[in-house]
Amino acid sequence: MQKAMAAELERYGRQILFQGIGEAGQRKLLAATVVVIGCGALGTVIANHLVRAGVGRLVIADRDFIELNNLQRQLLFDEEDIAQGLPKAVAAAQKLRRINSAVEIEPVVADVHFANIETLIQGASVVLDGTDNFETRYLINDACVKNGIPWIYGGVIGASGMTMTIVPHRTPCLRCLFAEMPPPGTAPTCDTAGVLGPVVATIASLEAAEAMKLITGSGRRNEGLISVDLWENRFDAIAIAERTEGCPACGRGNYEYLAAREGIHTTTLCGHNAVQVSVKSAVLLDLAELATRLRPIGEVAVNEFLLRLKADDHELTIFPDARAIIQGTTDVAVAKTLYAKYVGI
Repeated sequence: MQKAMAAELERYGRQILFQGIGEAGQRKLLAATVVVIGCGALGTVIANHLVRAGVGRLVIADRDFIELNNLQRQLLFDEEDIAQGLPKAVAAAQKLRRINSAVEIEPVVADVHFANIETLIQGASVVLDGTDNFETRYLINDACVKNGIPWIYGGVIGASGMTMTIVPHRTPCLRCLFAEMPPPGTAPTCDTAGVLGPVVATIASLEAAEAMKLITGSGRRNEGLISVDLWENRFDAIAIAERTEGCPACGRGNYEYLAAREGIHTTTLCGHNAVQVSVKSAVLLDLAELATRLRPIGEVAVNEFLLRLKADDHELTIFPDARAIIQGTTDVAVAKTLYAKYVGI
């Protein structure tokens, strides 16, 4: 038994030599369960780091399939994965098992929503944000704060990114920092503003390092918001010392997104090969401004009543109240992905 453990630890020899980890820290990593929600740009880099670091169990949840434009920044995928039509979580798991067969890897091909997230994160040592939309991030925040599970927020756009470590009831949570989600259509997305691979790797690496600190109980944890702009060479650490008094989530225990009182709602339109996506909070889109952002993506037609976008073999009809009808699919997960890509939420 001791020989088997010695052989297992040998893989992590250089990591164990690092004083901040040591053998005791490595054993904690081997005993840890990590959940990565979203296996795109951020998620693939995070998962790669943590599997190589030797976390005992890794759960990867993602609802999407791999597209050619993913390969520029999603480091676990290649052209063969696209040819096989593999879901991201499955393709990632296959690659990661070849990197470290000792790690238990569980791919979950599913849309993460209010009804399944608490089951998904049950027993997690830490949850990491690999998502591309605010809807899911606020849901993660609610679920982790409610269940007392640390989680790490991360987001990238263009050449910029930010990350924040959240320990429920000890640090500010996401809603302490951003009380409400940006209204749909007001924030740029990777599909409208682009994204650079190096900033993805930077933010994801910071997330992975923070996870290792939380698991091992070592190192100086990020106590605020780290913001990076690689194009302008700006690196800022913004201190956020106190939780916000009256925060809906960590202050009052009012988990609006987990209770499905906020966020988006979907309806499959029978006989129309379409899904309607609507936003529960009242918002008003600037269709003209949104059209400007979307014209490089595909064919756009707009008037004061609606905007139509034809892209990726789908047609999106977007209304001023942020409702959208996505034609060309009856798959709710696909519709939500397209909404997040082009409208943004």
